[in-house]
Amino acid sequence: MSAPSIAAPVPASTAERPLADTLAELLGNASIEITVREAGALADAAPFLPSGTGIYVPSLPARPPALSLPLLADIRARGFDPVPHVAARRATTRADLVAFLEQAVREHGVHRVMLVGGDEDLPQGPWRDSVELLESGILRDAGVREIGIAVYPEGHPKIAQPALQAAFAAKLHAAAAQGLGVYAVTQFSFAPERIVALLAALHQQAPQLPVYVGMPGPSDPVQLLRYAQRCGVGAARRALTSLGTRIAQLMVHTEPSEQLAAAARYAQRHDNVVGVHLFSFGGVVRTARWVHERVSASTAVAPVL
Repeated sequence: MSAPSIAAPVPASTAERPLADTLAELLGNASIEITVREAGALADAAPFLPSGTGIYVPSLPARPPALSLPLLADIRARGFDPVPHVAARRATTRADLVAFLEQAVREHGVHRVMLVGGDEDLPQGPWRDSVELLESGILRDAGVREIGIAVYPEGHPKIAQPALQAAFAAKLHAAAAQGLGVYAVTQFSFAPERIVALLAALHQQAPQLPVYVGMPGPSDPVQLLRYAQRCGVGAARRALTSLGTRIAQLMVHTEPSEQLAAAARYAQRHDNVVGVHLFSFGGVVRTARWVHERVSASTAVAPVL
């Protein structure tokens, strides 16, 4: 399930569609994450995911990307689309990254990657950031045809907004110069108004850019708080902390209905949002089941034509 290329124009707006139809469309084009540590759970998650679903494999600190190759192979063998993260500051050598990319493309059908900077304070190898890695041409030369880039509804905890904007523009320019498709994936947020504001800003800055709205899969508040702290998601952290540990522990589950509804209402009028991306937080089976149940509910009420 390949994201549309930036070369394909996305209309600025469209006639308003029924909300249920828009929800079904966004969920039908959902992607999901699974870590190498959770690789054994893919067999249980697979029955809930449509063929061709994009399954992202995040980069982990101090783990060479080659360790993800067996998982990428399993994802492809089950009929899904493997999308490895490439973290610029975690790449130790050019040769190792080239070898990983070429094998992933050649043997496991990888055609797109999620390009991120990585959270290390100091680069582990030749690239200071994702812009430098992209501009090197290493992704294109290895056979990668599309890149996903991260965007942030609440800003980045370590990067000032002007630097984020400059990097965003540089990535669009470098991808276009190399003939690469590009799309955006938003960081998750529990502030729907910030998600919508970011989508509107992206539409103004790059109206042709397809966007996947990132949101947390169903999880418990303690997990969400931990990941929010790690990712610098301020609104999520403040909201969950305000509950207090005791109240949070009494809550069995949270799930992203509010964020999903906000994205769908925006997508009723704008075509730059093409799908959702679920951060599973170590719960890939639970998240895959949730998506399946929501898609099934949406199609069950669809009119028969």
